[in-house]
Amino acid sequence: MRSTSEATSTAGVGSRAAGTGDQVRQLTGLDDAFLALEGPTTPLHVTSLVVLDGASLPDGFGYERVRDLVAARTAGIPQFREVLQLVPLGLDHPYWRVDDHFDVEFHVRHSAVPAPGDDRSLAEVVARLHSRPLDRARPLWEMYVIDGLAGGDVGILTKMHHAAIDGVAGIELATVLLDTAPDGHLHREPAPALAGERQPGMPMMLARGARGVFRVPQRTARSLAASARQLPAVGNLASLALPSPLRRRVRGDGGLVDGPSLQAPPTPFNRPLTAHRRVAWTVLDLDRVKAVKNARGTTVNDVVMAITAGALRQHLLDVDALPTRPLQAMVPISVRSDDDDGGNRVTAMVGLVPTHLEDPLERLDWVHGQMRVAKDNDALPASMLMDVTAIAPPALAARAARVATRLRWADQLRLPFNLVVSNVPGPPVPLYVAGARMKHMIPVSAIHDGLGLNVTIISHEGDVDVGLVSDREQVDDLWAVAAMFDAALDELVDAAT
Repeated sequence: MRSTSEATSTAGVGSRAAGTGDQVRQLTGLDDAFLALEGPTTPLHVTSLVVLDGASLPDGFGYERVRDLVAARTAGIPQFREVLQLVPLGLDHPYWRVDDHFDVEFHVRHSAVPAPGDDRSLAEVVARLHSRPLDRARPLWEMYVIDGLAGGDVGILTKMHHAAIDGVAGIELATVLLDTAPDGHLHREPAPALAGERQPGMPMMLARGARGVFRVPQRTARSLAASARQLPAVGNLASLALPSPLRRRVRGDGGLVDGPSLQAPPTPFNRPLTAHRRVAWTVLDLDRVKAVKNARGTTVNDVVMAITAGALRQHLLDVDALPTRPLQAMVPISVRSDDDDGGNRVTAMVGLVPTHLEDPLERLDWVHGQMRVAKDNDALPASMLMDVTAIAPPALAARAARVATRLRWADQLRLPFNLVVSNVPGPPVPLYVAGARMKHMIPVSAIHDGLGLNVTIISHEGDVDVGLVSDREQVDDLWAVAAMFDAALDELVDAAT
């Protein structure tokens, strides 16, 4: 994965020079899939919460300064200034075009939390804002400057649609406001503004759609040929349907590890979603995580997964719902290169979460052996999601997604995943917004029907910020689960060191 620290020295991801407004970009099949899968109970945007230290706020800091900074810093970044242009009748994937009526005050908004302004009060506000879908008639992002936090802290919540960016790009774009020095906002030159565009008329979009229809056979043939080259990897994934003894993988030392199953074990957070969310977080000490890693010869990712296993094991024990076999996590993997201009460049692997093991060191060693093998055997090929989503006609794919939602498919099927677990390296240096120092960067990620829990971790300047998102009806006390992450780390440190 790419570190978000790369973005702090640039104007943003996917910037285009001024004067190129006539060059429209088309969504890929995968980007369009995130539009089709979105529904009233499943908004699909990537969200991050930056908490600024109240003790470091310079004179004059407030909503207006943040709004003006956003207007200047985002002027040349397509993901902030482009709006969807749909193709009539869903004949082809939509396009992005520069919004010639962009209104920064629509996107940058002012909010506040009620007294006492603690983390729980802030989380309620964040959960409510995170639950609201974005307006598709505007560029697909919003930002909230949140006052009223304890100690004079200020929160900045950024929402960007998954159709425009994946998780790693979302974190990078969130850093568009961030500087590596307190006075950085005084010296960084704003990016050149994108040129506006005249909205295409119906005849032009019908012509584009017709060209897209004629390209379907060529696109399908190209995607099938690419998929054929990945048959060995697809064969590995097909083994998920085999009985347990036949799913065993061989480690580098010759030992065997369990492979994932086609169906994840049932848990309380694998049901259809409501429209409401819970959000919670905790902050772990990165030095303590590294102490465990060094003592056991594993990786930071292994320790994070073992902590997640310990916390979820305790939660499932508390609600009398602990399965006898490990949970199965969807682990996103970024395949983004430096020249990608936004959109989704992501694949995924199945990561086993050993909640079935009681001993913390046994969980860690189990994760270490399993994750090394899973990266080679249980990850989707990097371009496979792009290839598969390029085959289906957009109108048919959107219709299928709506029908599946109405039929409540998550009640009828068990997916290969129980939850999403994502670990994104963050900036290791102090960062500032308009002179105010950032204390935390809390990830607030998307969930979907059948995947009612998301655990996303970002490391930042000696901290490990763990963001949890769940459906409001599927986890009663998400803050209690967050506290279990602290307890799981304590348990690992005591056992390992």
